[in-house]
Amino acid sequence: MFKRILVALDGSDLSEQIVQGLEQIQLQSTTHVIIAHVIANFTADPDVAVDRPQTDTELIPHHQLEKLQAYQAALPCKSELEIVVGDPAEEIIRLANIHQTDLVVMGSRGLTGMKRILQGSVSSQVVEDAPCTVMVVKLK
Repeated sequence: MFKRILVALDGSDLSEQIVQGLEQIQLQSTTHVIIAHVIANFTADPDVAVDRPQTDTELIPHHQLEKLQAYQAALPCKSELEIVVGDPAEEIIRLANIHQTDLVVMGSRGLTGMKRILQGSVSSQVVEDAPCTVMVVKLK
């Protein structure tokens, strides 16, 4: 069904639920999963190439990297880990375009009211602008 899936994980408690949501999709051995972790940085860096992901595992704490690698190792299909820096919504959309994904799986922080207006909603922006289907997992 889905050949390429981008899974956006932020290291929060919601990450576990996102992975559980991914398990509901019947992954085939031919499915390729890209686990993405975006380090929020809202200032543009002109030295970063915009046409491909910039992976740097030294940018996140070791325990977070281990958790991401454990999620990756548990998948029953081919997978890779992308760690990028930038605006979370823009980077998720960019990675979905680069990897030509069929599906993006991500969480929702559940912001409402004024917080949603001021901070914006990453999941809403991705749903609006992604080139593919987006599955949003809500915090239980």
